[in-house]
Amino acid sequence: MGIGSCSFVSSLPLALVLVSCLNGAIDAKAAPPEVSGCNIFQGSWVYNDSYRPPYDSATCPFLETEFDCQKNGRPDHPYLRYTWKPSACELLRFDGEDFARRMKGKKILFVGDSLSLNQWQSLTCMLHASFPSSNYTLNRAGDVSTFDIHDYGISVVLSRNAFLVDVVKEKIGRVLKLDSIVNGNAWKGYDMLIFNTWHWWLHTGRKQPWDYIQQGETIRKDMDRLVAFKEGLTTWSKWVDSNIDPATTTVIFQGISPTHYNGKEWNESSTTTCDGQTQPISGSKYPAGPPPPATVVNEVLGKMATEVTLLDITKLSQLRKDGHPSAFGSEGHQGNDCSHWCLAGVPDTWNQLLYTILVNRGRR
Repeated sequence: MGIGSCSFVSSLPLALVLVSCLNGAIDAKAAPPEVSGCNIFQGSWVYNDSYRPPYDSATCPFLETEFDCQKNGRPDHPYLRYTWKPSACELLRFDGEDFARRMKGKKILFVGDSLSLNQWQSLTCMLHASFPSSNYTLNRAGDVSTFDIHDYGISVVLSRNAFLVDVVKEKIGRVLKLDSIVNGNAWKGYDMLIFNTWHWWLHTGRKQPWDYIQQGETIRKDMDRLVAFKEGLTTWSKWVDSNIDPATTTVIFQGISPTHYNGKEWNESSTTTCDGQTQPISGSKYPAGPPPPATVVNEVLGKMATEVTLLDITKLSQLRKDGHPSAFGSEGHQGNDCSHWCLAGVPDTWNQLLYTILVNRGRR
C-alpha cells in the first residue's frame, strides 16, 4: 500500500516492516525519526485548501471547551488547512484502523501537563472519528482520564503531572523535590509511555504550585528554573533507566511545545502575540531558534541508557503562531492563550508524527 512517496512492504516479517521515502528504504530498527535520511521534524507548513482535519471538533463529544476554537467563535478557517511537509519525504496520513490494529490490546499512557492533555485530546478525537460507532468509554477520576476502545482492547490514558518529579506537602509547605519520583510507580505496566514537562517550571506567584524546592538535603525558596528543570528531568531519566524495559515498553518524550507571546521571536514587535494570527511563519526556520529547555531535553535524553524517542515537535510548532486559541479558548472570548493549541489543529500533526514513528518501528 503506498502513501505519497512512501510504500510498505507488507510481505516482510513484522519486525522488518520497511518504509521507503524518496531515498530508499530503511530497517525498522533504525532511529524512528530518521526515514532514509529524512528527518520528519524538519520541513515547512503547506496550505492545502482541499485538506480536512482528521476529525470535526463539533463531532468529538468529549473535546475540552478550552481547545474548541471553532465552537468558541474563531472566525477563520485557514489554520485548519495547513499540513506538515518534511523536507525530504512524505508524512504518513493518520490511519486510525491501522493504529488500532498495531496497538490492539495495548495501554498507552500520557504523563505531563496541559500540553499532554492537548495531545491526548487530539489522539482520542482522532480515534473516535475513526470508529464513530465503536464501543468506547471515557472515565475521568481526579488527575487521570482513561479512553477505552473496547472492540480493540486499547486504553489511552492521561495522568496530569506537571513536573514528573514529586510535589510533597510537608510542615513547611509544598515542596518540589527534584530528586524524588515516587509517583512513578503509577507509570509501570504500560506498553507506551509519552512524557512531557516544562511550562509549569516557569510559573510564579499564585500559579506556582509549590512553596520550596528541595535538591538533595538543600531546601530553597527558589532557584534558577532552567537548572531546576534539568535536575528534575535527570531524575526522571534515571527512573526510566531503572524501571522501564524497552523490549516491552516504548518511551516517547514530547518535545517542548512553544508559546507565542513575544513577536520579537519571529521578527515582529515585542507586543505582538498569537492574537489575530491567521498564517504560519513561512519556510522552515524560526528566527529565535530553539528555546533553552529544548537544549536541556536533548542533553538529558542523550545521556540515557534506555532508548527514548524524542517527538521533536518544537520547531514545527514554533512556526504555527496561528494555531493557538488566543481569545477563543472560552466562549466569552476572554484572555489570550498563546500556550495551548486549537483542536482540530497542530497537535493532530504531533499524533501523525507519533503514528509515523510507530509504523517505522514496525510495532504490532
